[in-house]
Parts: sequence; C-alpha cells; structure tokens
Amino acid sequence: MPFSGCKPVALITLCTVGLASAQQPLMPASPQNSLRSRQPAPRANMRTDMNMVLIPLTVTDAKDQPVMDLAPNSFRVFEDNVEQKITSFSREDGPVSVGFIFDTSSSMKGRMEPSIAGIQQFLKTLMPSDEYFLVRFNDRPNLVQNFTQNPDDILSTLSVGQPDGWTALYDAVCLGLHRMKSAKNSRRALFVLSDGGDNNSRYSESEVRNLAREANVRIYSIGLFERPRFLEKLAADTGGHAVWAHHLKDLPDSVEKLSREFRNQYVLTYSSQNENNDGKYRKVRVELLESIRRIPLYVFWRRGYFAPQE
Repeated sequence: MPFSGCKPVALITLCTVGLASAQQPLMPASPQNSLRSRQPAPRANMRTDMNMVLIPLTVTDAKDQPVMDLAPNSFRVFEDNVEQKITSFSREDGPVSVGFIFDTSSSMKGRMEPSIAGIQQFLKTLMPSDEYFLVRFNDRPNLVQNFTQNPDDILSTLSVGQPDGWTALYDAVCLGLHRMKSAKNSRRALFVLSDGGDNNSRYSESEVRNLAREANVRIYSIGLFERPRFLEKLAADTGGHAVWAHHLKDLPDSVEKLSREFRNQYVLTYSSQNENNDGKYRKVRVELLESIRRIPLYVFWRRGYFAPQE
C-alpha cells in the first residue's frame, strides 16, 4: 500500500553504521516537492493541553549507566532561553510501540548475522504489552511485518533474502514515521539497523529531520566502524542517543547500553510561559545542576516542540 507522505509520530532509531509480510513496497509519492508545499498534517508534540509541556529525558553516568534517583530540583528547563517552572517530574513507565528499520542493501553483506542478533537481544527487553513492526530496506523500504506482540514474527522475517541493492535509508525512516501513526501506545520507538550511508532515497536528509522534529519520538542509533552522523543529528533532535562500535563484536554491548537507556527515562513537565498559539517550533534546553554529583552526568532530552496553531 503506497503512502503519500509522512505525518508526525513518535519513534526510536538504532543504527549499526557500516554494520552489519505485508510485502508491498511503501514509498513516498512525491518527495521532490518541498515540505512547505505539502498539506500540513496534525502535529503530535509534547503538549498535553494549551499550556503543559512534557519532555522525556534520560540521564546516564560516566559508565553509561542510567541514573534514576534524581529529584525535580536537580534540573532547570528553558524554552527559547526563558526559564520555565517545573510542575512535575516522574519516572516514565508503560508499554511502548517499537519500529525496527533493517538494512538489507549490498553493503550489509557479512554483517547480517550480528545485526539480527542485535535485534534479537533487544527484543528480550520488551514487555508483554509492547508492540513492534519491521521495515526492511535496500533500494526501497518495505513493511514486512506490521504491528505484532509476538517477537517471533519479527525474527522469522529478518533473515529472509540476501543483502542486495542500494541504500534508501531516509525513505525507510520516513516509512517508519508514517507507520507509527497507527501505534496504540503513547511511548514510541524506532530502531534502525543500517550502514548509515544513504544513496537511493527520494526524501532528503533535511526533510527527514524536519519530520522527526515534528514527531513525538526518540531516535537512538548505533554505528559500527564509522559514526552515524545523520542519525546522531536525529538522536540529538529527538532526545535519543547515538553510539558507535569499533568492531562487530562490540555490537551486543552497544545494544544492551541503549536498551538500558530506553527502559530508564524520566518525564519532566512544565507550564509554558508562551501562550501564543502560533505553530512555531520552540527550542527546549534542560540543564542538570552540577552540584548534585561529583561525577559527570549526561542528559539527553527532546530539543523542542511545535506550539499549537489556531
């Protein structure tokens, strides 16, 4: 079933750069048109009403271990450089919707087995109420498994076929965003496994980044041999995290690291002082007070949201 564009959603992305059904191909219809010329779509952002803003965030220590014992007064939050008052701060919990975006292009030859093992390892961390789908891509993306709660449905389709063709990474991420519109859970994630080098997409990098910024989605990435620059940008925009492994043998540790972060998150809530419903993008900055710990701590948060528009 072809789709004509991507609308805002929420996701997480896991990319193994240089690493390694509903069978109809799903491709953007007219990606050569700019985003500005497309019909505007309803925006799914972090606002729960006209004033309240919810920001998911993760805190890790120098050993990449999640830190889950912080209090609300440990943080300061700014919207467009104006400090906001934090009204609530809690640990994020509940079921998640996860989309796996799996690269089967020719560059993945010799890397499929550890990549499949990485997804299998991540699936072990999911809960019974979670749901997940799978998109495979080379020259074009294909939804090969729609939402399911059975991990075996994902694993059984991963090893089908041999790596071949070019790499339409941007289009695959766009398809994942589009598919996540039908997710039943409010917490959403997209994990992309790819060599990270796009060479066959219709959508551009800037278009995909704009779509991701509109989406209420956390994007995580893992790179192998090279740093996944494009996916690092998506992770920074959405509050995810990008890591990279130097060797194939480092992949299991990288997957475990991101799995821990994904399962251990906070939600910070504040009432925005800007009551203008202008539909503009508002930048958010979260600061961790340095006096709390004597060891370095690292904060990952969603960098902004689109205001409501009348």
